[in-house]
Amino acid sequence: MRHIRAFLDIAAEGGLSAVARAQGITQPALSRTLAELEALLGQPMFLRQGRRLVLTEGGAVFRRHALTAIQALEAGAAALRPGVSGTLRVGVLPTVATRFMPRVVLRFRDLRPEILLAVETGPHFHLMRMLREGLVDLVVGRLPGAAEMAGLSFDHLYEDEVVLVGRTDHPFRHRPAQEALAASPVILPPTTALIRPVVEDYLAANGLAGLRPAVETVSLALGRGICLSSDALWFISRGVVAHELDRGDLAILPTGARFLSGAVGMTQRQGSAPTGLADFAEIAREVARERP
Repeated sequence: MRHIRAFLDIAAEGGLSAVARAQGITQPALSRTLAELEALLGQPMFLRQGRRLVLTEGGAVFRRHALTAIQALEAGAAALRPGVSGTLRVGVLPTVATRFMPRVVLRFRDLRPEILLAVETGPHFHLMRMLREGLVDLVVGRLPGAAEMAGLSFDHLYEDEVVLVGRTDHPFRHRPAQEALAASPVILPPTTALIRPVVEDYLAANGLAGLRPAVETVSLALGRGICLSSDALWFISRGVVAHELDRGDLAILPTGARFLSGAVGMTQRQGSAPTGLADFAEIAREVARERP
């Protein structure tokens, strides 16, 4: 178990130092543990690429089986603890993290208090990789691209706008969006974000295809801070900044574009039915129906 947990932690972190610190051991001691596992298995589990450790083909195969084994053992241990009946692992994208998911989580907790809800956050590509590797049971967020959907299913919940926001007293708030964008620093979603293509389409349609962003982020803390401290304008999913809009910290600059929106829902592996997933999905649908 010590060898397997060390291996899984190293695979998740892509290096030794952070894992050694988290486990409270020295890096040489962790290196020895990994070397012992590789000797037991008869082949290397990682290759070094620059400063990172990446899984070999054999390492990737072993990781899938190791994850399944650990999850089965955790389920067995949970079955012996009164009042506990497993863990549901959910990946949450920024567009649902601020308002939608807190409501779902609280209702799920009331309905199924015996199930631990373990939530992972991060960018789309990271959470989709975790889903395929079995590290999360489902991902809640925007509809993945068609090329990503092999072996997966998507349950639509609602449509979410991409909005252009700035501080409430922005000097160009009441001017045409194209004029405001040409005169202000602009924050765009990263190139890996699902909403980036529709934003680029909008900019191209309005003669701003060559616009160079000042920053790329979908982080609420960073985007909000930059907007409130400057004249920056930010293209972001409305769900990310819902509270800021309600409080009047940020304001929407109308773009006049109807196509700046996209589907939000739940993505999971086909045939996967972990404990509590059906109840979680039904609560998510209920909360989605209640949206204004």
